[in-house]
Amino acid sequence: MGKRLPPLKSLRAFEAAARHLSFTKAADELFVTQAAVSHQIKSLEEFLGVPLFVRRNRKLLLTDEGQNYWPKIRDIFETLSSATEQIKAQGASGALTVSVVPTFATVWLVPRLSHFSQIYPEIEVRLKASDDTVDFVREDVDVAIYYDTGDYPGVHSVTLLSERLTPLCSPALLEGNKPLKSPQDLKHHTLLHDGSTGDWRRWLKFAGVKGINLNHGPVFSHTSMVQQAAIYGQGIAMGHLVLSQADVQAGRLVRPFELMMESDFSYDIVCPKESAERPKIKAFTDWLLQTVRQESGNLM
Repeated sequence: MGKRLPPLKSLRAFEAAARHLSFTKAADELFVTQAAVSHQIKSLEEFLGVPLFVRRNRKLLLTDEGQNYWPKIRDIFETLSSATEQIKAQGASGALTVSVVPTFATVWLVPRLSHFSQIYPEIEVRLKASDDTVDFVREDVDVAIYYDTGDYPGVHSVTLLSERLTPLCSPALLEGNKPLKSPQDLKHHTLLHDGSTGDWRRWLKFAGVKGINLNHGPVFSHTSMVQQAAIYGQGIAMGHLVLSQADVQAGRLVRPFELMMESDFSYDIVCPKESAERPKIKAFTDWLLQTVRQESGNLM
């Protein structure tokens, strides 16, 4: 093994350029400039003493030497990648960084997380509250929980929880001068919003209610804040039943109507395809799904 080998950067640049037959596409994949790829290829050709590419009719082609060299380098990188993933996945221990939408983290995940830690004390869960989509290549995140439509191209995903929507309010609002007896009575009350009127708009259409101005009412940045405002009797919240389960069971919030609507969004577990079977991620995913199954009988 004392023989001198080409620089790893030059080999990576060559493998990518040979696969794409394009310095530009190789540069995009490696997050470098086209000039950097060209420089690495030139260095490799000087090291080997033979040309690896030739341009003909504005097309980039491999020379005979390049065609012979590329499959071997490709196989080496595939073996290296596979060996690396195997080493990383050997133990279900260490830190597990989870990106999760803030309200779901606070209301649902955090109260249950101690149970996971009891089962897997060797896994240190680190929560990152965020509404943003994760770039798994650039960010130090192992797995994410999104609240979205379920369309996540290029990654592994599984639905954790579907969401249902219905108005929720303080028990005090069921009585008074203008009690909530039917959805039509909503026009006499303040509606609370979480930054968008979309859920209210869809639910009112679903319920056949017209004549309500959705431009009125306080606006909050997160659903948890909307729920708190509803608990304090400041108006009617469009309730997300997964998030409001504890408040309804404790009597802090009530459902004035039986009518519920399925949301277009769901809570989904998302991770890179190549990481889905890593012990840490699989243990966390299986625990989440099992917890939901065990609690399914308690959902409203």
